[in-house]
Amino acid sequence: MDPHTALWNRGLSLTRPVRAQRGPAGELVLLVHATPHGRKRGRPGGRQRPERPGSGAVRRQRVAAYAITLSDRGVLGTEFSARTHVPGQWGLPGGGVDPGEEPPETVRRELMEEAGQRVDLGLLIDVQSDHWVGTSPSNVLEDFHALRLIYAADCPEPTDPVVHDVGGTTSAAAWIPLGRWREWRWTAGARALLERHLG
Repeated sequence: MDPHTALWNRGLSLTRPVRAQRGPAGELVLLVHATPHGRKRGRPGGRQRPERPGSGAVRRQRVAAYAITLSDRGVLGTEFSARTHVPGQWGLPGGGVDPGEEPPETVRRELMEEAGQRVDLGLLIDVQSDHWVGTSPSNVLEDFHALRLIYAADCPEPTDPVVHDVGGTTSAAAWIPLGRWREWRWTAGARALLERHLG
């Protein structure tokens, strides 16, 4: 379920995420602030949902948690490897929430795996939701929903980044000076988040 669309269809607009945590049955519960929008129902901002494929597409949802991580060295970025659809582009450190894992735990684990950094995790600051139909890296037709939980993080003792999860989806990590982050080749989603929260 796209939380923006679910709220919009109930007459509300998501204004600020508050918390994401596991519920009593292990489901992910998202607590948000929302305000009435007073417009007609449909997709927020007039976005259209991709056409539904035939029964041959596998429906899949991936819930992931990421962090905009700052230190006196800049903002932490991770480069996507050839195992992804966007090799050579940069994103935020983070990844899929494992079964039974709380999203903040995911961020801390992924920051260590992808960049070797320990952080002080802050608030949940954003939620991105994307839906598309297409072929996965394993050549399977998927009806795919990506839900990304974005946290603020501070790294009080930054070190030279080291990718510990060798052979995964991250090929490199770097501290990028705050005055130069726009010069890097970010994915569209990461760039949108950085513009919104660092702009």
